[in-house]
Amino acid sequence: MTERQMEVFFDIHNGLSREGPGSSQSTQIAYSCVANKPEVPRILDVGCGPGAQTLCLSDLSPAEIYAVDNHAPFISRLQQAVAEKHLEHRVHPTLTDMTKLSFERGTFDIIWAEGSIYLIGVENALRQWNPFLKETGSIAFTEISWLRDDIPANPKKFWLDSYPEMSTVEGNLKRIADCRFELSGYFVLPESDWWDEYYDPISKKLPALYEKYRDDSAATDVLHTHEKEIELYRQYPDYYGYVFYIAEKPRGSV
Repeated sequence: MTERQMEVFFDIHNGLSREGPGSSQSTQIAYSCVANKPEVPRILDVGCGPGAQTLCLSDLSPAEIYAVDNHAPFISRLQQAVAEKHLEHRVHPTLTDMTKLSFERGTFDIIWAEGSIYLIGVENALRQWNPFLKETGSIAFTEISWLRDDIPANPKKFWLDSYPEMSTVEGNLKRIADCRFELSGYFVLPESDWWDEYYDPISKKLPALYEKYRDDSAATDVLHTHEKEIELYRQYPDYYGYVFYIAEKPRGSV
C-alpha cells in the first residue's frame, strides 16, 4: 500500500475492537487446545492490534503477556485498557516490528498470532519465532484458508490478488509439519467471528467515509476494496474462512 492508502486503511479500522475475524470464544477454544501449559505461562502476542485477544488471554490464566505491534495507536489503546484493568504487572504492550523481535531464546511458553501471521507468511513466521519458544512451547495462530477445492472465480481472483500465499487447510498443515511443529488441533472460526466485531462495524463506518473521501480517488479505492471483500464473504462463506491452528514444538528441538 502507498502511504495514503495506509492512512485510509487505518481510518477505516480506527476504533475496531479487532483487526480481523475472531472472538473471545474462539480465543478460549484455541487456548484450551494448547499442550503443556504451565500454571503461569509466558505468552508473546505477535501483531496484537488493539488487543482484544490479549485481554482475553489475560482472563484465561494468570499469564505474563508481551503484546507487540508496530502501529502506535493500537499499542496506546491496549496500554489504556491494561491500566484500566490494573494489569500492568503482567501485560506489557510494546511498540515493536514483528520482523525485528529481540527476545532471548527460549523465553516463551506460547506464541499467539491472531490475524497477523499473514504479514510475514506462515512458514517464515514459524521458523523465525521457533527459537523464542521454550523446549515444550506452543504456537497458536489464525490464517485465512481455502475450505474447498471448487473455488468460484470471483473470490479466488480477489484473494489470490490480495494474498498470493493463501493456501488450503491441508496446505497449512503441511507448512506446520515442514517447520517441525506437531499439530495440537485446528478449527474453522464461525461466520459470526467475521461479522460481529469486524465486518459489521466496518460496514457501518463506510457511508460516512465515502462522504469524507468523495473527492479522493485513492481513498475511495481502499473503501471499495473493503466493501468488495465484505460482499464476497457474504456470498461465499463456505469456500474460505479463518482457521485457528495450534501446534507444539517437538521436545528436544532447537
